[in-house]
Amino acid sequence: MPDHVFGARRDWAALKRRLRELKMIAWGALHKDHPIMAHIIPIRRCNLACTYCNEFDDFSKPVDTDVMLERVDNLGRLGTGIITISGGEPLLHPDLDQIITRIRSTGAITGLITNGYLLTAERIERLNRAGLDHMQISIDNVQPDEVSKKSLKVLDRKLQLLANHALFHVNINSVVGGGVKNEDDALVIARRAIHLGFSSTIGIIHDGSGQLKPLSPKEREIYLAVKGLEKRNFSQLNFFQENIAKGQPNHWRCRAGARYVYICEDGLVHYCSQQRGYPGKPLTAYTVQDIRREYTTEKACAPHCTVSCVHYVSYFDFWRAPQTLPDSRPYETPEQPLVNITSSGQ
Repeated sequence: MPDHVFGARRDWAALKRRLRELKMIAWGALHKDHPIMAHIIPIRRCNLACTYCNEFDDFSKPVDTDVMLERVDNLGRLGTGIITISGGEPLLHPDLDQIITRIRSTGAITGLITNGYLLTAERIERLNRAGLDHMQISIDNVQPDEVSKKSLKVLDRKLQLLANHALFHVNINSVVGGGVKNEDDALVIARRAIHLGFSSTIGIIHDGSGQLKPLSPKEREIYLAVKGLEKRNFSQLNFFQENIAKGQPNHWRCRAGARYVYICEDGLVHYCSQQRGYPGKPLTAYTVQDIRREYTTEKACAPHCTVSCVHYVSYFDFWRAPQTLPDSRPYETPEQPLVNITSSGQ
């Protein structure tokens, strides 16, 4: 279609999305007994094998579609404002479009975290029709290496397809910190994202439990340069990353398990992808009472946490309800121990 027609369609989609987001923000600020954001996993399998990641395998089957739809409905029952699909690689799920449509039917904003390898023009159009609101792709380097194949060289053609076809918002996340061979890559990636009309963010690589890893002077210079390219949006509320970059802890009230929930492929609710095992309760049985308990539960991992999505949603309640560390964890069992794993880096 002519460029001006597509541009008008994309602008109209962006306006409607922004109005829905403002409604979500207002509801989240006024009412605290519901999750603002959930990450849900439809498949653990991934088509890549980045060496820093153990949130994937190469054999798992997709979660049954009916089961996924039930989980989406349960997140809707809890009043979840944003439901983001992650993995593994979620584009490997055969009924992903149906899951996205179901999320939209709950009134939630839909997100997708993907490595981008499986995107085609036809696949992007299907995501448009399903009602996807946001997509994030993390690009780790300019040239692929033995650590990560999520490189700008490989993915640039996919980014151009998104620029020409996507009605949804696209964010490109670059990284800096341990394991990145060339610090300047993050700035190259961010500039390319802006050039294509996308938003750009930068993350700081954490250790195996999502904990703080301070930046070197050169890494901090690159970090600040990329931050300067970010558009004025919710991601600008990143005070916690300033302390991380300096190697300093943050003093905040983590609302994981309440305002943010992570739903694994087994349908259990966890604090986040880095602290799986607690509460470890099935989503189907999760209630407002669970949300209220976790809302006021202090998390020992919080001071050195780098998990940005949990920080962001916790901003809604930084002024509310002090937290205390409970004496017991009623839902933790020997079969569901508290474990630490690395993030997908997506």
